[in-house]
Amino acid sequence: MYYQFKKEDAESFQRSTGIFAKERGNELQFQYCPYCHGGKHKDKGSFSINLTSGQFECKRSSCGVHGNMITLAKDFDFSLGAEYDRYYKRDYSRYIKPRKKEIETREPAVNYMLSRGISEAVSRKYKLTTVPDKDNILVFPFFDDKGMLVSSKYRKTDFDKAKDKNKEWFESNCMPILFGMEQCNKENKTLVITEGQIDSLSVAEAGIENSVSVPNGARGFTWIPYCWDWFSKFEKLIVFGDFENGKMTLLDELKTRFPGRVCAVREEDYKGCKDANEILKKFGKEAVRNAVENAKELPVRNVKELADVESVDIYSMDKISTGIKSVDDILGGFYAGQVILLTGKRGKGKSTLASQFCSSVLKQDKKIFAYSGELQDYFFKRWIDFQIAGPDRIVETTNQYGEPKKFITNSNIDKINNWYRGKAYIYDNNIIEDEEPTDLLKTIEESVMQYGIDVVLIDNLMTAIEIDVNSDLYRAQSMFVNKLCKLAKRHNVVIILIVHPRKNKFTTDENDEVSGSADITNRVDVVMTYKSDDDLSDDMRYLSISKNRLTGKLTADKGIELYYDDKSKRINDTGNFAEDYGWDKEFDGFIDIPDDDSMPFSF
Repeated sequence: MYYQFKKEDAESFQRSTGIFAKERGNELQFQYCPYCHGGKHKDKGSFSINLTSGQFECKRSSCGVHGNMITLAKDFDFSLGAEYDRYYKRDYSRYIKPRKKEIETREPAVNYMLSRGISEAVSRKYKLTTVPDKDNILVFPFFDDKGMLVSSKYRKTDFDKAKDKNKEWFESNCMPILFGMEQCNKENKTLVITEGQIDSLSVAEAGIENSVSVPNGARGFTWIPYCWDWFSKFEKLIVFGDFENGKMTLLDELKTRFPGRVCAVREEDYKGCKDANEILKKFGKEAVRNAVENAKELPVRNVKELADVESVDIYSMDKISTGIKSVDDILGGFYAGQVILLTGKRGKGKSTLASQFCSSVLKQDKKIFAYSGELQDYFFKRWIDFQIAGPDRIVETTNQYGEPKKFITNSNIDKINNWYRGKAYIYDNNIIEDEEPTDLLKTIEESVMQYGIDVVLIDNLMTAIEIDVNSDLYRAQSMFVNKLCKLAKRHNVVIILIVHPRKNKFTTDENDEVSGSADITNRVDVVMTYKSDDDLSDDMRYLSISKNRLTGKLTADKGIELYYDDKSKRINDTGNFAEDYGWDKEFDGFIDIPDDDSMPFSF
C-alpha cells in the first residue's frame, strides 16, 4: 500500500492536535510545534506542513524535527484512514517470531558469489549459504538490526526459464525487512539502498558501509512499517536502484517516504550498465565506489542554486513598448513574464487604454489574445479597429435623422483585418458551452502555446473567475491571479489584467484601492491607475504607476498626463493622434466616402 499525500490529511492532523494553524502559500503553518511546543511566542509559525508534498519541519534549531504524514501518524497516533493504518501500523502477529540462529557459510555459496565478483569475506560477513542438500539454491538470511533472523530468501543459481517456475522466493510467513540491516554501522548516518541483494553486496564489496537492499523488488514496499524506526534514523539515503529505459527504480517512491536527504546515483556513473553488480563485474570496485560517492542530492522542487541563475541585464531583456513614451520612460515597456494590473473608476476608459496598449503591440508585429467579459467581440473589434485606423481614416457623417455617426470604410476594414490576421485573437464567449464550461486559463495557455501570443488582455477579473455561492471570493481572486503570474513566467508573456477599484475606499494608497484580496496587488508586477480629474478637460486623463517591481520607478504627484481622442479612441501623451500604424502603406491622404449601403457598423 503506497500512501499518497492529500491536503485534507494535514488539515485533519491540525484538528486532531487542536493547535491553531493558518494556510500561507503552500504551507499550513502552526501556532507552535507539536513536538517541542516552541513557537507560542517569538517563533510563531516555526512548524509547518508543506501542502504539496506532505513534508513537515520545525524551523527552530533546538528542535529541527522533520518527516512526513506517516511520521506524524506514528508519533501522535493519528489515523490516515483504516486502509493505511492496517499497513503503516505494524502487526507482527501473523509472522513467525524472529529467532537467534547461527548460519554456516557453505562453499557453494562462496563459489557462486565469486562468479559475481563478490569476495569470500563479504559472503561470510553477510552469512550467505545454500540449502544443505541442494547446492544450487542460494540462501540470503535477513537479520534485523538486533541480529535476529527474521526471514530467508532463496535463489536458484542455475535457473532455467523452461524448467523452473520461480527464480527467487521467500520462506513463508516471514516478516519483510531490508537485507543487510545487521551489518550496518549505526554511527554512520548514510544508508545506501539497492533493488537486489547481490547489488547491495556489490556495494559492500566496493568498501561502502551500510548497504541494504529491498526484500521483494522495486514495487514492493511492505518492509517500510517494519523498518521505519530504524530506517528513519539515517540522515542521508543514497538510492542505487536498477537503471533501465532512462529511469532508476526505487527512486520515485523513496523520495516521498524517506524523511531525510535523498541522493541518487548519476546516470553517467552506471556506465551503460543495469545495476551495481554489472558495474562491479565490468569495471571493478572503484567504479562502484565512485558511483556511490558521486551520488547527487535530489533538488528541492522549485529550488536551484543562485550560482546557476543566468546573469541578466534587465535593460536588455525582451520588452514591448506601451506605445506611450512617458509610460515607457517609467516602466521601460512591458517585460515578458510580467502581469500588469490596470485599475480605475468605471466608465473612465480602462478598457480603452488597454485596447490602446494592444493596438501598439500589433503595430510592433507582436501577437495578442483578448478576453472581454463585458463587451461583445464585435464591439471590442470596432474599438481597436478605430484606434488602428486613426482619425484620418475615420469617416464622420450623419444618418437620415441628422444624428452623427463614425465609421471605417469597408475597404479599409479589409486592409486592417489582413494587417492583423494571424496576430490578434479573442476569446469567443458567444459559443454555447457544453455541460462543463471551458476553463479560461487553460484556453489562454493553449492559445499562447499554439499561436505564439506575446500579450494577453483580460477584461476584467470579476468576469474571468468562476465562483459559486459557497466560494470565498477573495480566495478565488487570489488563486486566479497567482495562476496568471505563473502562466506569464512559464510562457514568458505579458498579461494585462483589468480590475475594478473598491466601491468604498478609505485609503490614499492606490494599491489598496484595488477591489478584492490584498494578495492581488502583492502578486502582480505593475499596478497602474487610470483616472480623471475635475481640473482636467474631458479629453485628458492621468495614469499613475504605484507599483513597478522590476525597476522601482514610480510616477510622481498625480501621474502622467494623457490625451484622449474621442474620434479614434486613441490615447497618448502628446495630443497628436495622426500616428501611422502601417496597415495601409499606400494611403494617399484622401478618404473614400462610400454609399450608405456599404457602411459597416458605426458609433
